[in-house]
Amino acid sequence: MNSTTKLLQPKHQKDLRKGRYSEVNQIYHITTTTKNRAPIFSDFSSARKLISTIRKSDDLNFTKTLAFVIMPDHMHWLIQLDNNATLQRIIRSMKSQSAKVIGMPIWQTGYYDHAIRKDEDIQNIARYIVANPIRAGLVTKVGDYPHWDAIWL
Repeated sequence: MNSTTKLLQPKHQKDLRKGRYSEVNQIYHITTTTKNRAPIFSDFSSARKLISTIRKSDDLNFTKTLAFVIMPDHMHWLIQLDNNATLQRIIRSMKSQSAKVIGMPIWQTGYYDHAIRKDEDIQNIARYIVANPIRAGLVTKVGDYPHWDAIWL
């Protein structure tokens, strides 16, 4: 990596990969943002293409999606890993496939993940995820926002 590349990376990007471990059947809350926080998913069609990409991961039995929300400039995805798929592989695939179907590079490098502990309430985490549009002031009720889902609702 040259010095120019180092200058262009977010300050703590390399820290996003430290200690990352994937475990089959583990549940993870993933957050990833668009490049320069561009509101790419304000476009209805782009958001739906991303959702199709997420669903494809489930169809291929790499993940089981428990909840997600697609915000204008980022996404939250609550998943359970299946079939020995690694978290890194799932995210890399989702990012590359969604960029391909949308037709442009869209993702910031890296992502945040949180392995859900046994003492955490998964449904509360899902509620937090799907309520993102309310907290962002985009809608007043979750049902008014078109780009989310949760297996419990």
